[in-house]
Amino acid sequence: MLIADSQVHIWKEETPDRPWVPGARERMQLNGHRLEPFTWEECLEEMNAAGVDRVVIVPPSWEGDRIDYGLEAAEKHPDRFAVMARVVQNDPVEGAAMMRDYKTMPGIKGIRLTFHRPIDRNWMIDGTCDWIWPLAEELEIPIMVHAPIWKTELGAIARRHPGLKIIIDHMGIMARCVDDAIGYWVQETADLHVHPNIFVKVSAVPGYSTHPYPYANITPYVRDCVARMGANRCFWGTDLTRITHTKGITYRQTVEHFTQHMGFTEAELDQIMGKALCDTIGWAY
Repeated sequence: MLIADSQVHIWKEETPDRPWVPGARERMQLNGHRLEPFTWEECLEEMNAAGVDRVVIVPPSWEGDRIDYGLEAAEKHPDRFAVMARVVQNDPVEGAAMMRDYKTMPGIKGIRLTFHRPIDRNWMIDGTCDWIWPLAEELEIPIMVHAPIWKTELGAIARRHPGLKIIIDHMGIMARCVDDAIGYWVQETADLHVHPNIFVKVSAVPGYSTHPYPYANITPYVRDCVARMGANRCFWGTDLTRITHTKGITYRQTVEHFTQHMGFTEAELDQIMGKALCDTIGWAY
């Protein structure tokens, strides 16, 4: 079985020439996130130990829009790492130039947009990011989106741009929702199954349960999402540095959480654990 993780952050130490965005460290501490650097070398060791073949690097928001470290990993190990790049969302000229440039780089398989922070929360609805959707469709660049509160709007974008692949982060769940409180958000996301160009990352799942491993109380929500979207449109992922830090589990346990405890068929797991993701973002295997 091909195992490909749809979301892992890697980053270097904060330095004067590599500053984090203001307030990032405080937000990470609030979310219980690991603060020390997570290098691609350490990530590769973790992957080998856990039996993970590939990782999609999502450059972390605390480093701003830079993607250089992720690209370094993808260039050194193109069979193990790929990047969902960040762009300047609120500058159509610079952002469009970045997207056209990224299209020429084999290690970049798409872009990732965020609409969950105070600075960018309204950019999907106030016209700021209207330039992105048609250009991404034209360039055939998949987009990962973290936008828990804008499901209806995502559906409308998918309908207007049928050639655009939209991948929703973390089953569309609002941060810090746990246990049965995630049901509303997962339902909203699963309702978007009517749009064939919308996909879902069933990622960071352990973080949404207060129960012990293997978090059986949220299994029904994951299974319902997969049942409605289809296994070929659902991508396993970990958000590794946050989940292993906050939950005290290993990378291998995050794999086995799905392969041994969710009750999916072998055919479903074949899609969810890697092939569906790689097919969707064009990462040949």
